[in-house]
Order: sequence, then C-alpha cells, then structure tokens
Amino acid sequence: MNRREFLTSTLAAGATTSTVSAAAAQNGKEIKIIAVSCSPRKGKTTAAALSICLEAAKAVNPSVTTELIELAGRNIGVYDPADPKASQGGFADLIPVLSQPNVAAIVVGTPVYFGNMSSLCKAFLDHCMVFRQQKFALGGKIGGVVAVGAGRNGGQELTLQSVQAALMCQELIVVGDGQPSAHFGATLINTNDDISKDEFGIGTAKNLGRHVAEVALKLAAKVA
Repeated sequence: MNRREFLTSTLAAGATTSTVSAAAAQNGKEIKIIAVSCSPRKGKTTAAALSICLEAAKAVNPSVTTELIELAGRNIGVYDPADPKASQGGFADLIPVLSQPNVAAIVVGTPVYFGNMSSLCKAFLDHCMVFRQQKFALGGKIGGVVAVGAGRNGGQELTLQSVQAALMCQELIVVGDGQPSAHFGATLINTNDDISKDEFGIGTAKNLGRHVAEVALKLAAKVA
C-alpha cells in the first residue's frame, strides 16, 4: 500500500497511536521529520517554535528522528520558471535532503509579515516546484505549518493557510495541530524575540509536533 491510500484505510480502521507506533518500531522503520525555518533571522523565534515542535514529535516514539534546517543566510532567490537551475542558489543542496525516502514529514515555519509568509518562505516554496517535476517526490509525506506573529491575532492563521495551499500542491498530506486545540497549525506570539511566555502558542507547537509524528507513524506502520 502506498502513502496516498492510508487515509481511507488506516484512519478508517481506527488504529490507535500506540498500536501503530509499536508496529513501526517492530518493523525497524525509522522515520524522520524535517522542520524548515523560513525566517531571515537565524536562531530566533521561528526556529525556537520549530524546535519545540520537533521535541514533541520525538517524544511520541523512539523511531522518530528530527532535523531543523534554517534558511537564514542561504542565497535563495526568486524562482524563475524559465531558468530554474540558474535561480536555485542555496536551495539546490536541500533537494536531496528533503526527498530522502526516510523523510516522513516536513514542517514549515515562517514569521508573519503583513499577514502572510516571509519572502524567504515564498521563495522556498516556489523552488519546491522541482519536486512536482520529479513525479511529485514529496507526495504522501506529512506536512505541518508553524507561524509566528507579533500578536495573538497577527495574521498567523492566514499565513498557515497560505503555506498549506502550497504544500497541498505538492501532494503532501497536510495536518493541523491536533487535540485539544486542533486548528490549522501552530500559532505563536513573538514578544521582543521571545516566545517563552506564550503558553497557548507553545501548546499548539507541541500539539502539531505530536500530531505530525502520530500520523507519520500510522502511515509508516501501514506501508511497512
């Protein structure tokens, strides 16, 4: 069974997370979750939010490994469909990393600028066109989104939906942050380069990481 068939079988069957996690572990199926920070500022709140998300994902099962990639400092220019290779720049070395077979999920994190994703995030997602051209190489992987804004209603949900639309065009299986909040994804507030006091936002980041890992494990157990 391939990745795309699991939604109508695994979830319909009502398999529990503990059951599918155990199955994945017994099959020696290590899965990797990659988080991509699309902030132009390295090591700041977007990266911190993604790190919280990844820690929650790892806590779900020992078979889950994670990696945080920061795009800050990479030369990722505007995507030019007429000459995509010439415009890849710092994106080129991410292609083999993101398309590895053991990568089960990709979480994209972005700061919110004027109610939408950063220009770096848009450039990254545009360059992902290469995966569509490679027979949808990212198809069937799990996708999640983290958005960090300057206020509780700072455009995070609009940003999440915008990024999710791009991920769905890659045939990723997009999930939200899961219970108990269970909305579009992780939404955090940046207060003077600090997210530590945003308890609600941190909760959504943890929920997203857990939910992404749980769904990825269900899929891994089904296709093993």
